[in-house]
Amino acid sequence: MKKESARVAFFSCVYHEMDGVAKTSRHFEAYAERNELPLLMIHAGPRGGVTTSGSVTRIELQRSRLKFPLDQTHEFDLLFWRHRRKLESLVRDFRPDLIQITGPSDVGMLGTWISQRMGIPLAATWQTNVHQYARRRAAAALSFVPQAITSKPLHAMESAIFTALARYYRIPQLLFAPNRETMQSLEAATGKPCFLMSHAVDTDVFRPEFRNRQGGPFQIGYVGRLTTEKGVRNLARLEEALLSTGHQDFRIVVVGEGGEGAWLRKNLRQADFKGVLTGPELSRAFADFDLLAFPSETDTFGLVVLEALASGVPAVVTGSGGPKYSVRHGITGYVANSFDEFAGYSASLMDQPDLLATMRTAAREEALKTSWDRIFDGVYESYENVLFPSVLPESTVFDIATT
Repeated sequence: MKKESARVAFFSCVYHEMDGVAKTSRHFEAYAERNELPLLMIHAGPRGGVTTSGSVTRIELQRSRLKFPLDQTHEFDLLFWRHRRKLESLVRDFRPDLIQITGPSDVGMLGTWISQRMGIPLAATWQTNVHQYARRRAAAALSFVPQAITSKPLHAMESAIFTALARYYRIPQLLFAPNRETMQSLEAATGKPCFLMSHAVDTDVFRPEFRNRQGGPFQIGYVGRLTTEKGVRNLARLEEALLSTGHQDFRIVVVGEGGEGAWLRKNLRQADFKGVLTGPELSRAFADFDLLAFPSETDTFGLVVLEALASGVPAVVTGSGGPKYSVRHGITGYVANSFDEFAGYSASLMDQPDLLATMRTAAREEALKTSWDRIFDGVYESYENVLFPSVLPESTVFDIATT
């Protein structure tokens, strides 16, 4: 079976949301339609219904009143399985060669059940380090308890959650992950072949030409959910560190909402809060930054880093997690192995306008090397390897190059 005829049913945990998983799913859908590849896109949403555009059919399923929030933008429906008969019929009519899920959500679990019931090969993407998220949120809730007491129980909880997730990810025939560290961890934990499914950025949507600012305070931007697992309280630490070293002429521009928003508004003195931005407003916000500060240690990729680079904005990221794979240290930004380094690198770009200008150019050039088409071409090649298992080694980490 070749790419041109492979029929894929894609169960996405999210679709309308503004996070990296939803954006990737929408780009995958656009790729299939652009290349006239038969795709059945299944996701949850507020309206429900079936729409068709070219080679793509999209099914939106409504969640029930028994849904509960995982955070401010993500939900889980305890009654989502009520859709199983209708959806099984629609999937059967589509006749997919492969089902792919983006994670163990209510949508993903239903996709897994259908694949097992109908005997259809299953692929799964690891998009979120749920075990790390859970530990960070639990640690925040228990912040009044001494760390010496909570450290071991929190570590045990994190390990147990990862073990449970790994068992779930043993069900599919192949896996995808957005960075090499996660690939290797998944292969070791599941014994299944894992392919690299990285990310790209639309360099027409995010570009330096959208910059409106001429002079003014140095803008340090953050874009993303304002949640504890994103490490956003480090923005207040960054502000304090910069002020303590004599840096006064700057603003921290925060784009996003979340449970940590109230704390940040109370503790940041030189910040502007923009809320959730989309479309041209988001593009202009990125282009107006001088620097993206992304303190998350739990993101598996961090698509906003690529969006910043495409906008001609260098990024400072942590040495933990996936964002470090998007930054060329000392060329398009910095990878910090401690908070002191994080603050120091930020200050150095504030102090060296010539270096900042050089990095802005290099950031844009780096983003131009990415390609959604190249990434998804590799995904379809991976599908072929699974559909022809005789050519697939039992224990191999596959690397789909993105640059």
